[in-house]
Amino acid sequence: MTSSASNTPIVSIEDLVVSYGKTRAVHGISFQIPRGAIFGFIGPNGAGKTSTIKVLSTLIRPDSGVVRVCGYDVAKKPGEVRRKIGYMPDFFGVYDDLTAEEYLHFFAAAYHIPSVRRKRLIEDVLALTDLTEKASAPVDGLSRGMKQRLGIARLLLHDPDFLLLDEPANGLDPRARIEMRELLKELQAMGKTILISSHILHELAQFCSHIGILEQGRVVACGPLQEIYRTLALDRAVHVGIAGSQSAWVDRIRGIAGVTTVEEMPDRLVIRVREGELPPEELLDAIRATGARVRMFQPDAVDMETAFMKLTEGRTA
Repeated sequence: MTSSASNTPIVSIEDLVVSYGKTRAVHGISFQIPRGAIFGFIGPNGAGKTSTIKVLSTLIRPDSGVVRVCGYDVAKKPGEVRRKIGYMPDFFGVYDDLTAEEYLHFFAAAYHIPSVRRKRLIEDVLALTDLTEKASAPVDGLSRGMKQRLGIARLLLHDPDFLLLDEPANGLDPRARIEMRELLKELQAMGKTILISSHILHELAQFCSHIGILEQGRVVACGPLQEIYRTLALDRAVHVGIAGSQSAWVDRIRGIAGVTTVEEMPDRLVIRVREGELPPEELLDAIRATGARVRMFQPDAVDMETAFMKLTEGRTA
């Protein structure tokens, strides 16, 4: 891939408008998704997320605006776009009378993958999604989490550059959500760009590099996650254990630039720092510079739910 190609956003949306009859769902939104990002697409029900995803996946045509995926206009070159994307809606059909392997063979044929390549390819995607042992299992007998992973295995058969996942963690138990999160990280490491729509905000914060927030069919925030946190001036809590008497160090730590509060707990200090002003690693260096011996240091994730509530008003389109 050339440098210019790698710098070109995989998704470019300019003034997108989507309506259903007299009801306008998307009001002229514009944003981009860089290559290699995991893009969290967030908003209340009725905000316009699914309509935007359907345009990106060529399922509906926009009323107006220009939408490009992998350089192709979705309205003018839908066939080219479909070759470059993998789309998994919040509910996708499976064929209950097939095994997992037969299900993938069916879709490999639909993607016109030559029969001589299918067996090895299906073995690879089953291994990647940790379903090798379920290859001969009936789809009907798989758990919801396994069905979701089978859906992702299906997406990967034609090696798409861009994955669109609408609520992939919906209805999953905690273990299955963790497995899904690790799978998405692995796909990102393989060079895939991923758009994921989800209501589980605290989990998105653990692996998304970028987010876009819609409300009433309009973009209220979009960009790298850390930049949005800095813009909102959110605090991060850091739990710190100090050897010996921690009370002796409270005032010194309060004096560190970027620290907003220090709360003394029986077994640790809870230090709040302004996101973007004092990264956790610099806080650790500053605490050690006071002479304190640190025996525990645990930064919390910045709360995406707080960011969401600050940016939205709970209204729909």
